[in-house]
Amino acid sequence: MIRVPEGFAWSTVQREGRPGAVWLDRLPGIVEELTGAWGCVQDGEVMHGGVGVIVPVRRAGGAAVLKVSFPHPGNVHEPDAFTAWAGRGAVLLHERDDERFAMLLERARPATLAQVGDGDELVTVAGRLGRRLAVAAPPGLPRLCEQADAWEERLFRDAAEPAHGLSRRALDAAVATVRELGRAQPDTLVHGDLHARNILRADREPWLAVDPKGYAGDPAYDAGTLLKSRAPALLAVDDLSRSVHRILDVFAEAAELDRERVRRWCQLHAVQAAFWGRRHGFRTARTGPRRDALTRFAEHLAELLADARRAIRPRSGHDPAAGRRLPKY
Repeated sequence: MIRVPEGFAWSTVQREGRPGAVWLDRLPGIVEELTGAWGCVQDGEVMHGGVGVIVPVRRAGGAAVLKVSFPHPGNVHEPDAFTAWAGRGAVLLHERDDERFAMLLERARPATLAQVGDGDELVTVAGRLGRRLAVAAPPGLPRLCEQADAWEERLFRDAAEPAHGLSRRALDAAVATVRELGRAQPDTLVHGDLHARNILRADREPWLAVDPKGYAGDPAYDAGTLLKSRAPALLAVDDLSRSVHRILDVFAEAAELDRERVRRWCQLHAVQAAFWGRRHGFRTARTGPRRDALTRFAEHLAELLADARRAIRPRSGHDPAAGRRLPKY
């Protein structure tokens, strides 16, 4: 049986509590059952991401990986996305067991796009890959437009908090994006977490995507995740505005997306990240000075990306939330 990595076990219990501990106890048995059912033998050390373990395996068809994730709504549609892509810009899905949140996937290399030192190359690869992943969404995927009401409500609640450092201009821009872009989105398959660590070196293609959330929506939405993941590099630049707008230019061109839509989604992501950081911290810094620095960076990013101050236009139709104004502070 596999040995569950200690760091993964600790973080799972911290995040999920008792259900996480129960699942961890069952995990070695799940892996053993699946490797047997799918004709695999372990072929390397167990690795892990944030919510699942990755076991290198070998079977008659060659090398693969077995991925088993903690059962969570955010992981439900990962195999659906892989099925829709059928290897186009993403790892191939060989087998799936939805009840146990498990998949047998094409094995890629451990090197990620995050290890590429050239920022333009990194963003170009991500943009081109995002373009290839932008196919028609299969039926049944959660639609990003259905989250728009919750996004707006969250923004109004967050804006009422006295401690944040965002201007009215930045908050108005985020609400306008939700109202004008969030509620009318195409039925395009969106990765949902397309950052450089989720793009791996591979043999079949130079780069392949992993760990999708699987949404139907606007492909420009993924630019926000990529930009946030560039925070460590951007913290050290001399001219943040120039560097950020360079990322937008390069990504929009590579992904063949409207640059203005890319900017607006990125600005909304930055506002949401600033509030999230104040409440929960970040993956790399849950508390302390580092968390505070990243929160301030997200606020600065949101200000840089905000459009000229604009009034929030009421939406058409009967909607009690339409025309609501963010509270003054």
